[in-house]
Amino acid sequence: MRALRIYAGPIARRHIEQNGLHPGDVGVVPAAAGGPKGLVLGPLDRFLFGQWLSRTDHTIHLVGASIGAWRMATACLREPVRAFERLEADYIAQRFDTPPGRRLPSAAQVSERFSADLASFYGGRIGEVLSHPRFRLHIVTSRGRHVLAREHRVATPIGYLGAFVSNTLHRKAMGAWLERVVFSAPEQGTPCPLPFGTNDFPTRQVLLTEANFQPALQASCSIPFVLQAVHDIPGAPRGAYWDGGITDYHLHLKYDCGSGPGLVLYPHFQKAVVPGWLDKSLKWRHRATSFLDRMVVLAPDPDWVRGLPHGKLPDRTDFTRYDVEERIRHWKTAASASRQLADEFAQWAEKPAFSRVEAL
Repeated sequence: MRALRIYAGPIARRHIEQNGLHPGDVGVVPAAAGGPKGLVLGPLDRFLFGQWLSRTDHTIHLVGASIGAWRMATACLREPVRAFERLEADYIAQRFDTPPGRRLPSAAQVSERFSADLASFYGGRIGEVLSHPRFRLHIVTSRGRHVLAREHRVATPIGYLGAFVSNTLHRKAMGAWLERVVFSAPEQGTPCPLPFGTNDFPTRQVLLTEANFQPALQASCSIPFVLQAVHDIPGAPRGAYWDGGITDYHLHLKYDCGSGPGLVLYPHFQKAVVPGWLDKSLKWRHRATSFLDRMVVLAPDPDWVRGLPHGKLPDRTDFTRYDVEERIRHWKTAASASRQLADEFAQWAEKPAFSRVEAL
């Protein structure tokens, strides 16, 4: 394999060595925040949800934050391959008219456009997401507390500074400023069980419904200062809700998949599973922990990434690095090249070679 690297925690590696890897082994699929980086996972998403995971009929939990929540909600639509193709095309084609005198669009402008895009994408189809026969969706958001309970041009930057300092001292201390709120698909009228433990960080769970699906998904994608917070989501505690990646950037969670092998299959854009967005610069928190013992990470080889336009994955800086047409061209090139990731996983999955599985 030249493009794809496969990493696994110790329990997952032992299972693959003894049994290989089969769709029925998977209990959870997480999907990280990371904005445009998720474009390289489109072909993997189409293969996994359009073909590979369709070979089994057991319940699988899909956990997403930010763009990952959008991807996992898309997986719950009928004809997921076509839905993922539209998601990729729409995401690449997005553009904003910058107001005179501004280098970037305002947060209000971006939020308004994103809300319209979500309404168009899921219009009339939310029922498909909530009632999927096998997939149980969990949308992760970050709810502000105290000074962050309402978005404010002065209080919000102060609050996030406090969250940054607290998080540097201890991740759980950030809970004084922000809490994890998970909107979970229904199961017999109540939120389906979370597929992970919640002792690591202050957490609430809310039932995902037709009424709160779009605001919850928009909140999960609302990067502070880039988009506006979503306030007072129906059925959830009052307050300001932001990007789920703030508390759970890469969903480094204590997964509990119930009975059976219960592996966590993670299409990701890198090896490291970083706990929160504010941990990006805290390299000591990038190491694997026992939380990831059952995880299998599918990630692009760093050497393969260097062959993409400008030697990197698509990212948010591309909006200012390139003009619109150049950005679209580079993102299309990266998305097209990423088919190699799906092709290599499909080939490996037919006859899983343990020698190709590296320690996470």
